[in-house]
Amino acid sequence: MKSDSSIRPSEALRHVRYEIRGRLARRAHELERQGYEILSLNIGNPRAFGLRTPETMRLAMIENLAEAEGYCHQKGIFPAREAVVMQQQQRGVTGVTAEEVFIGNGVSELIDLTLRALLNEDDEVLVPSPDYPLWTAAVTLNRGRAVHYPCHPENGFVPDPEELASLITERTRAIVIINPNNPTGAVYPRPVLEALARLAEERRLVVFSDEIYDQMTYDGAQFVPMATLVHDTVCATLSGLSKVYRACGYRVGWAVFSGRTHEAAEYLQALELLASLRLCSNVSAQWAVQTALGGHQSVRELVSPGGRLHESRAAIIAGVQRSRFLTLSPPRGSMYAFVGVNPLVMPDFDDQQFALDLLEQKHVLVAPGVSFNVPYSNHFRITNLPDAATLGGVFARIEELLTAYAAAPRQQSVRETVTRNVLRRVSRFK
Repeated sequence: MKSDSSIRPSEALRHVRYEIRGRLARRAHELERQGYEILSLNIGNPRAFGLRTPETMRLAMIENLAEAEGYCHQKGIFPAREAVVMQQQQRGVTGVTAEEVFIGNGVSELIDLTLRALLNEDDEVLVPSPDYPLWTAAVTLNRGRAVHYPCHPENGFVPDPEELASLITERTRAIVIINPNNPTGAVYPRPVLEALARLAEERRLVVFSDEIYDQMTYDGAQFVPMATLVHDTVCATLSGLSKVYRACGYRVGWAVFSGRTHEAAEYLQALELLASLRLCSNVSAQWAVQTALGGHQSVRELVSPGGRLHESRAAIIAGVQRSRFLTLSPPRGSMYAFVGVNPLVMPDFDDQQFALDLLEQKHVLVAPGVSFNVPYSNHFRITNLPDAATLGGVFARIEELLTAYAAAPRQQSVRETVTRNVLRRVSRFK
């Protein structure tokens, strides 16, 4: 009997999803190779839309190239870690030194390392729904189980601490908080964050606070650093250069540990061991951290009235308001909007089908809502990085497609067949 000679992927990946760069993105690349111009709004990549890294950061890297040719300390270069400490102190976080700061190859690497150092088989981590899907994937890859706490659309995507508390079990080790939120743009009110902090302290949960969009807020929304509220347990604050400083390609992020770190000595030693195994993170880009955090914060102009991101966000809100199909909880932070389709107007809407049709017919790539671990299928995420005029054109294309849906509901089964065929063809695995 002939054996199957195919090389199969690891079983550990069976429940790991990252559709933001998944099958639809591969189909978009396929269309581009055929000569079509695709407007990719599925990821938050500032450089793709002409938003540059501040020149002072580039100069800091150039001036220190000679210092970047060898390995550095596994936690990162001291000037970068000290700059992170100073930022935390300015925000009211106490008791942090450079020893509690880990520099990584972006926040993405640190999400993996911090969870790998913590979790045992079947440990549970509370993760928001919708979430940034790397958190769910990293929990799964590191032998844990992601337990999603709902952030309901009707509540502006802000979590209910009491509902979250009901999900805690004896296996729960940590809670993930993404604020300002990706994908929804929600900025959590202080009372909600205080309630989450007290809950984590009472149950001795590690708090992972993803604050990569910390300075991207709009219309008076107030960002509250979680580390200023968490005192009687361990809080890991994760941030970096990618978004606020428009330096995604530099791959520089940091994790800062505060609170009862003396009770987490073994955990932090385990994290340092993992950091040592990968030797160190990108050294040259670390030299931009001190300049970035200590210099002029140009993002403030971008998110203020008249600024590029502020006006693009306004264009998204206006596009939704003009539509008879769309709904939106206006984003108060980050660089995204989580747009809904009114189920009363379009009860059979399917976000994956819509995303494929929008790509194939209108050459716009968005991320379906189910990519963010939600139980409903009537949302999609769009970034506000393009200029306002471009986004106005995008919403005109979206309205054309939704109008066609409404006029030809009987074509739904045909569209579903096309979806299955196309996604089967571009899928990497069976």
